[in-house]
Amino acid sequence: MEPSELKGRKLGRVLTKLKVVTREQVHEALGIQKGRATKVRIGEILKELGYCTGLDIDRALAGQAGMAYVDLAGIELDDEVVGAIPAENAKAYQCVPIEYNSKSRQLKIAIKSPNNFQAVDDLRLLMGAKVEAVVASPTVIDTLIEKYFSKGESMADVVNALASDKNLQELGAHSDQSIDLDAVIDAAGDNQVIKLLNLVLLQAIRDRASDIHFEPFEHEFKMRYRIDGVLYEMVPPPKHLGTAITSRVKVMANLDIAERRLPQDGRIELTVGGNPVDLRVAILPTIYGESCVMRVLDRGNVELSLDRVGFRPDDLERFRGLITKPNGIVIVTGPTGSGKTTTLYAALSELNDIETKILTAEDPVEYDIDGLCQVQVNSEVGLTFAKALRSFLRQDPDVILVGEIRDLETAQIAVQASLTGHLVLSTLHTNDAPSSIIRLVDLGVEPFLLTATIEGIVAQRLVRTLDPKTKQPFTPTEQELMELALRPEDIKGRQFYRPGETVGVGGGYKGRMALFEIMTLDDEIRELMMNEASTNVLRDAARKKGMRSLRESGLMALYEGLTTIDEVVSETLEDE
Repeated sequence: MEPSELKGRKLGRVLTKLKVVTREQVHEALGIQKGRATKVRIGEILKELGYCTGLDIDRALAGQAGMAYVDLAGIELDDEVVGAIPAENAKAYQCVPIEYNSKSRQLKIAIKSPNNFQAVDDLRLLMGAKVEAVVASPTVIDTLIEKYFSKGESMADVVNALASDKNLQELGAHSDQSIDLDAVIDAAGDNQVIKLLNLVLLQAIRDRASDIHFEPFEHEFKMRYRIDGVLYEMVPPPKHLGTAITSRVKVMANLDIAERRLPQDGRIELTVGGNPVDLRVAILPTIYGESCVMRVLDRGNVELSLDRVGFRPDDLERFRGLITKPNGIVIVTGPTGSGKTTTLYAALSELNDIETKILTAEDPVEYDIDGLCQVQVNSEVGLTFAKALRSFLRQDPDVILVGEIRDLETAQIAVQASLTGHLVLSTLHTNDAPSSIIRLVDLGVEPFLLTATIEGIVAQRLVRTLDPKTKQPFTPTEQELMELALRPEDIKGRQFYRPGETVGVGGGYKGRMALFEIMTLDDEIRELMMNEASTNVLRDAARKKGMRSLRESGLMALYEGLTTIDEVVSETLEDE
């Protein structure tokens, strides 16, 4: 019977259509199901009664999803079929290819459960093929994966196979001239190019990279990825592969493959290992070809909880005090990639309840969160932060997030929103908390408006944390202590650590932690702001009121053996 005839029907009906059970047996099972105190699936009851087997249920569930169930026991796969998808994909999506037509790019895969529809969608995107799925025994699929995909191809193997491809060499030789569009499309669909890109993506996601870079230079093409803020180089492919790789990314992100003179932005959505992963793609034309950077947003790994962001207990109490105020402006400041967005999202997650209306204007929207009305800023069509913010005031919000205060107009509307009873959260790019005040004054905001609206400013940095399994104790030299403005007597009884000897990515570091500097405003600091006091005066006043500087937060992490002198020195300024 065709699976389409079974799709969407109730399980009992599917089993009767397959002539596994009779209607009377289904009614008997339904009667037993109604009499049970706890909910039991009808399939389980039919198995208990001995009317069907687990295999019958699996076939019926596949038919219910409109998919065929196949017996793969003893099947032999030829090399072309095995080579249709990379081993990494087979393992990640727990599937095996069973038929492949390279000309029509039609791929049939066997999956363990009809619920694994994400594998079909992702492979369709990753492979650029028409993918059809059937269901097979999980045990048989595990055996086939072990038999045909246990070794897998390394990135170096794929790069070597591509290096001698004549068509790609020809395309790369003319990459600085006008290129035949059909040749570009063929290169983007080349199975080995697809394999290479899939390996890069899966390795980057597995290693928890934040960015993947594909960069053309005069004599080489680099592939690098950023982990914990540091760039690492992958196996560099031959320069002539640059056009093919960038074109493949464009196809996946639904960008214009023929446009090679203008920047383009796009997005790729995948689910890897059960985690939803968004890839933000940015293409930039350079003198040697197109540079491509993919920002990896692994929504399954992000900790959107204030308890997990890294605040110390006293800092967490102060920050919670700021974000629970009925109105005012709270600013998080720091350089690009310092974790500002994660901190603000964690704050919004805490405030996100049925009684609170939250609106956000972001560029771009990084994480979709249920319960928030999120707006993507688009300056090309005139939707700026200022315009979005002005519209927000007519939407009856309680809390507003403005991705960044970039200009006077946005700052003025944020102030206006705060004065009319809204809590406004936003970011700035400054070195520390006190200098944010001067930055806003420089933008043109009147000091008396800032004193009336700003409730607090949080500066933050990210430092790499030592791998606890490999870190080694050491005694710092006087030179190293001087970089922290410390003397040997200041560190008596304290133990310092440095990275251990390790092989692989990370170099002895594992993950990152945030350092915070929280400046809350009181009457004395507001008075200084009104009198346009300098940053140093504001900083001294805030520290007297209990503000812990970024450098002090760094030293605390250092004394606790969590990070290193190099990290604290590079990410924090010396206290003045």
